Amino acid sequence: MKFLFCGLGSIGQRHLRNLRAVLGDSAEVLAWRSRGTSPVLNPDMTVREGADLEKTYGLHSFAKLEDAIAQKPDAVFVTNPNTLHLPVALAAARAGCHLFIEKPISHSLEGVSELIAEVERRKLVALVAYQFRFHPGLRLAKKSLEEGKLGRLVAANVVNGEYLPDWHKYEDYRGTHPARRELGGGCLRIQTHELDYVHWLFGSPKKVFAVGGHLSGLEVDVEDSVGLLLEYPRPGGASLPVHVHLDYLQRPPQRSCEIIGDAGRLRYDYYANQVEFRDTSGGLRVERFENFKREQMFLDEMRHFLNCIKGAEKPVVDLREGFRSMAIAAAASRSLETGKAEVVETF
Repeated sequence: MKFLFCGLGSIGQRHLRNLRAVLGDSAEVLAWRSRGTSPVLNPDMTVREGADLEKTYGLHSFAKLEDAIAQKPDAVFVTNPNTLHLPVALAAARAGCHLFIEKPISHSLEGVSELIAEVERRKLVALVAYQFRFHPGLRLAKKSLEEGKLGRLVAANVVNGEYLPDWHKYEDYRGTHPARRELGGGCLRIQTHELDYVHWLFGSPKKVFAVGGHLSGLEVDVEDSVGLLLEYPRPGGASLPVHVHLDYLQRPPQRSCEIIGDAGRLRYDYYANQVEFRDTSGGLRVERFENFKREQMFLDEMRHFLNCIKGAEKPVVDLREGFRSMAIAAAASRSLETGKAEVVETF
């Protein structure tokens, strides 16, 4: 099979390494490199000094997107900055290519419906890369909710905080796309895994109220700390509150999800690699994933995408599903501006 990578920064190279791990040399790999400045990165995000990207990964590069797409790749990996996702994805879909789109689909909802229509009309596979759908802790949380183990839900608290300058120590964070509005940066457009799995666990909220903004001393022009209150109407007039906190600031990082019900409480802790269950009598049970490594999520996601292309599976996060988490982010962004709760748009 033939694959085209559009963007070979850290995430593009991660997906390329995993594609090679799964398919080996049987995969023909092309790249569209408009600038050609990305260094070769090791899995630990250090630079491999003196290495040539084309030789390291066995790929052929093109300076123009149209020249790369003219090679008729079977699938295109859209792994460039958020504001550039949609033009590349549309061009690839119009050429009949399957799509692997790094999250989110785009920096705004504008134009996403056009991409969805094009993909569905051509019956293409399009996967939005939310690898946390493959984390065993979150899958256990999802199963527990489906089985009603927590009883009637009363609240949930979700946190993702990590210090932006630590993300890619090989480059100045101030020039990276998470830090720059014109490249689709900001907590609400970068730390979207939480918004995706909140939708996966609880469904689409009716309204979002958000507070926060650029609150720290980081040299960014985007929001670096945001708190969201998501409203989920329930029968009888009550609403389930789901709180989500996102920031670029915490050291050490924190990533967790606590779900409270009238029969017990569940807490997923990404960094502790475990899920805790507490019942109303105070009993504690802990499920640990000691042998689980972060890279396994990406490998499972890659195998899933290849199986989708073969027709053996359906995307766990297709474009319509990806739209829903974007709609939460868009409503939160509007709420930051208006100071009011905003309705979450439906597709």
